[in-house]
Amino acid sequence: MTVQENEFELRVDQAEGSLIIGVSGQIRGLAAREFHNAIFREIQGQNVPIVLDLGGLTYINSMGLRSVLLVAKRQQENKVKFVVCSLSEPMRKVFEITCFDRIIPVVDSRSEAMAVITEAET
Repeated sequence: MTVQENEFELRVDQAEGSLIIGVSGQIRGLAAREFHNAIFREIQGQNVPIVLDLGGLTYINSMGLRSVLLVAKRQQENKVKFVVCSLSEPMRKVFEITCFDRIIPVVDSRSEAMAVITEAET
């Protein structure tokens, strides 16, 4: 499924009992509200692990980051895994500066994210 809103695009797939949400483009201005609404519309009613693939994302504002944090919080409250993957170097720096990489697992690739999602709880 593809959802295209303003300056960004969401691609939603399912694999191995997990929801994979790919984001590309830019999340800025009013697009941040649309991003929030679109991502929560996709995860509503689903209590499954989520991989957020930001490989195609070139810009995210503070409202967009807040939405990512709210997804992480939701997953944590539901005791379900959440992993971000495929960050470009500029996006990785944003996650490091905001310390998001300390509260949300961030890995290099979708395959690494799936390995984290599917590994047994210890």
